[in-house]
Amino acid sequence: MVERVGAGTINHLALIGNFLPRQCGLATFTTDVYKAVRDRFPDVRVDVWAMDDHPGRYAYPPAVTGAIAQHDLSAYLAAARAIEASGAQAIWLQHEYGIYGGPAGEHILSLLDRTTLPLIVTLHTVLEKPSADERRVLEGLLQRAARIVVMAEKGREILQRVYGANPRQIVMIPHGVPDRPLLDPNQLKPRFGWEGRPVVLTFGLLAPNKGIETIISALPAAVARHPDLLYVVLGATHPNLVAHEGERYRDHLKALAAEKGVAANVEFVDAFLEHDELLEYLQAADIYATPYTNPAQITSGTLSYAIGVGKPVISTPYVHATEILADGHGVLVDFGDAQAFARDIDRLLSNDRDRLALSRRAYARGRTMIWPRLAEAAMAETEAAVAARPRRIVASAPALRPLAPDFSAVERMSDATGMLQHSIYSVPDRRHGYCIDDNARALMLMSAMPELDDERCDKWTTVYASFVQYAWNPDKRRFRNFMHFDRSWCEDVGSEDSNGRTIWALGVTARDARAAKHRDWASVMFDATAAVALDLHSPRAQAFAMLGAAAMLEAKPGHELARTILQRFPDTHLELLAETRRPEWQWFEIVLAYDNARLPEALIRAGMALNRQDLIDCGLHTLEWICSKQISPEGRFRAVGTESFGRPYAEPLQFDQQPLEAQATVDACLAAHAATGEQRWVDEAMRAYGWFLGANDLDLPLASVADGGCFDGLMPNGLNRNQGAESILALQLANCAISGLARKAIPVAGASRAVA
Repeated sequence: MVERVGAGTINHLALIGNFLPRQCGLATFTTDVYKAVRDRFPDVRVDVWAMDDHPGRYAYPPAVTGAIAQHDLSAYLAAARAIEASGAQAIWLQHEYGIYGGPAGEHILSLLDRTTLPLIVTLHTVLEKPSADERRVLEGLLQRAARIVVMAEKGREILQRVYGANPRQIVMIPHGVPDRPLLDPNQLKPRFGWEGRPVVLTFGLLAPNKGIETIISALPAAVARHPDLLYVVLGATHPNLVAHEGERYRDHLKALAAEKGVAANVEFVDAFLEHDELLEYLQAADIYATPYTNPAQITSGTLSYAIGVGKPVISTPYVHATEILADGHGVLVDFGDAQAFARDIDRLLSNDRDRLALSRRAYARGRTMIWPRLAEAAMAETEAAVAARPRRIVASAPALRPLAPDFSAVERMSDATGMLQHSIYSVPDRRHGYCIDDNARALMLMSAMPELDDERCDKWTTVYASFVQYAWNPDKRRFRNFMHFDRSWCEDVGSEDSNGRTIWALGVTARDARAAKHRDWASVMFDATAAVALDLHSPRAQAFAMLGAAAMLEAKPGHELARTILQRFPDTHLELLAETRRPEWQWFEIVLAYDNARLPEALIRAGMALNRQDLIDCGLHTLEWICSKQISPEGRFRAVGTESFGRPYAEPLQFDQQPLEAQATVDACLAAHAATGEQRWVDEAMRAYGWFLGANDLDLPLASVADGGCFDGLMPNGLNRNQGAESILALQLANCAISGLARKAIPVAGASRAVA
């Protein structure tokens, strides 16, 4: 036994792969892995997630927690949610091309990218010359995995040379084998009617790459020396082959045996056998042969099993065979060399001493590979991966020091037309052009940055205002949204949300712009365009328009259109809440989406503007509810993940988390503070703001302090390192909101450290 078995801190694993009764080698392997871990570590819970190529066909045993339909992406996402919520401490994935959906099996990456658990991957194939999709998928696994397990040293070498894998990430754990005694084959031959016959056996799912033709072609010469020789081909035809051509390949082999005159010396056992029966067949053979045709085959479970029970092996020199049979533990012959197979079969059958000596050497090697050893090694690696996870900041950690507003990244993303939408890392990506959503936000930011010098403020306020002005389509009486980089519009009418957000920006600019000329322009644009708000149906678009109207009413008390907008929508939102609410669901819609906190914020601002306490109370109540859904068990802000969107009455999911949610919560909580004067709302705003600075699920700051940038999102395995306009603006608007507290002398949670 190895001394360190690794189960001391691990009590719950999620195991993903094929599983019996699905008929394939990977299903057998995953089932054996499950049994090995459960037998060696009975206190460890193992949840099996079985890949399912034919949903409804297999009667899975109770060990299978759930099946994942191979080609249904939603099934992968559902499994990710279930695994994340299960309490599992790590995921152990069995990877083989062809069992996962999407190009080269990319669907499995969607599952893994939506979990935070440490990942251990066992690679059953490592391709030296992958296709573009195969490379992309394997590199995705390498990026996500804490440990990569290979079953041959050649796999380690290929991963480093071809894929640039980190050698410290890779561990070699040999394929497991059953723990069986070394038996004389003659003890078991009567069970199969093989008494008195020398037996050569090949087993596994029947397919052309197994090279069975080579052995059949070798039989005439071997049978000439050993007339009673029996070659047993054990295994059902591969299901994929049966689906495409039935039993044509098996029939071809039978015809070849007849053509060579050795039909009486070949027995086909067309069955997918239970574990114990399979081992008995194997133990009853005198020689095991693997005439495989693929030199790059890096794993062979059948070869491992043969070594495990002490079979003398004759094999072609594919990767796994050259390693496991090295140093005199088996016999290697060239690919397709029927004469060499005949020669070595004759030699071993003619010399009992050599054959038995080879059997003992093989059995001794097999002792190092028994399933308990594999379980111990894998659990040790899993324990190390779990232990290496970054420690979380506890809820009582010192608060993070707020950042000063910084216009640098906004300016980097802007040109004479306006602010570009997207970036590749921090470099603006001109292919996606501009949108009014971002330019409206940028316009609001110009009114919130007193630190910005007058010249830059004037320049960029004019640029963003000009974009908004040009976006107005007087023929359609709507704002356009998306613009190509060549300044041509992508549409005649933008979304409701973009129109509502633009009205919001106009109201804020009319109230807060530094220069009177910009305040006057915004007031005129509001008067000319804000009536579109009365035709909006989306609750969020209505909320945006309400926020703009509330700002305009502050700028110009008695403004008739602003008051009309504020009077139109709040009661509609109260009705929505009454229709959808349940004891456990205090929200305006049956689903959560983006910018959630804007809905209660709009009610609070409308209530303050209209002097309606019922609106303020409803806004505070629903804000409290959404805030309760945005707190992790450790007490940090947890933005509602994008995977949550569109799931009726469902608890929010953890990823992907977007900066927009944190900024919206900051603003809504500060609106609540303005309405109530209660310090708890400032504390709640600071919780959301801390998300930008690293007080989040992954302890990773999204704010790029050096240049005022902000990463696009918090993913299960780290940051989305692009810095788009929406993310940068969310951070800087949040910076301005928090800085405004200091200017108003409102206590902010003290800060003893800043993010570097």
